Amino acid sequence: MKDIEIDAALHEAGICWIDVRSPGEFQTATIPGAANVPLFDNEERAQIGTLYKQQGKKEAIHLGMEIVSPKIPHLVKSVQEVSQGRTPLLFCWRGGMRSRSMAVFLDLVEMPVLRLKGGYRAYRENVVQRLSNYCLQPRLIVLHGLTGVGKTALLHRLRTSGLPVLDLEGLAGHRGSAFGSLGEIHPRNQRMFDSLLLRTLEEYSEAPYLFMEAESRRIGRVHMPDFLEEAKEAGISVLVEASMETRVHHILDSYLADAGNHETFHQDVLDALARIDRRFPPETRTQLHEWAQREEYAPMVQTLLQEYYDPRYRHTQDPYEKTCALRICSNDLDRATEDLKRFYRQLQPARAHT
Repeated sequence: MKDIEIDAALHEAGICWIDVRSPGEFQTATIPGAANVPLFDNEERAQIGTLYKQQGKKEAIHLGMEIVSPKIPHLVKSVQEVSQGRTPLLFCWRGGMRSRSMAVFLDLVEMPVLRLKGGYRAYRENVVQRLSNYCLQPRLIVLHGLTGVGKTALLHRLRTSGLPVLDLEGLAGHRGSAFGSLGEIHPRNQRMFDSLLLRTLEEYSEAPYLFMEAESRRIGRVHMPDFLEEAKEAGISVLVEASMETRVHHILDSYLADAGNHETFHQDVLDALARIDRRFPPETRTQLHEWAQREEYAPMVQTLLQEYYDPRYRHTQDPYEKTCALRICSNDLDRATEDLKRFYRQLQPARAHT
């Protein structure tokens, strides 16, 4: 068993990050790529925490020992299975008893193991510090356009083609609107967003350009850092346009593809509509709810675009209509993707001479 500092751990080769905290803690935020082998489940952790507050540390430790003792063989086997020949690097919240206990179990079977000093908290502090001083090397190619033109779909296609893409909505687990959390997606908190953002930026640190959608500073529950907002404003603007019919199709295709449980999705639509319906005159509000109740989503989406989203966001697009480096039509996503790939290739010589 060997303790390791976070800076060294981030450069260690052949390791497998293992989060030994409870499933609830793991789901809230963890180190990207880590596997969860919890010492205690959510209920057991709550029991130990309650006992700690009521009777003290000694009693809580004894309860923890009683709970974990029968699970030791299973825990060791689980770590061996997820590690797949790599060295397990264990962490808990502060690098305390949970990771130390798991390390002792593995040491007993003579399995090499590392333990992160300071635990997840040390990792989180490292992420915050690096983002606060981050120097973005690639220049951003920023996709602008009204809601539904298919900016996210284009980013996904570009990434599949092997081009560098920063999908902020994907990192945030949110589509960035009143309906942004609909479907089988999982909104992330700031801690997880920051970790995934930093990992993506470092992955593409040597790329000359990086595609990104023109997101607002706030995306769902999270905020993008100042340096990224500044880079977005200084980036190369591409204006994406599409017909109303195409925009409605893009939106329905995107949301319904992630719909999951039908009844849950339908209720989520009603709830999202209720959050913004006060912005419409009474007759429009009534019509929107009738469409939603009947699951006639196409006319509902078109009305929302025409009377809510377009008036709200058009002023942010207007400046780019005259200054954008490229305008593309996304009625045909395949063709629009090829236009963007061609534009990216054309930028390479220009970058080489700057």
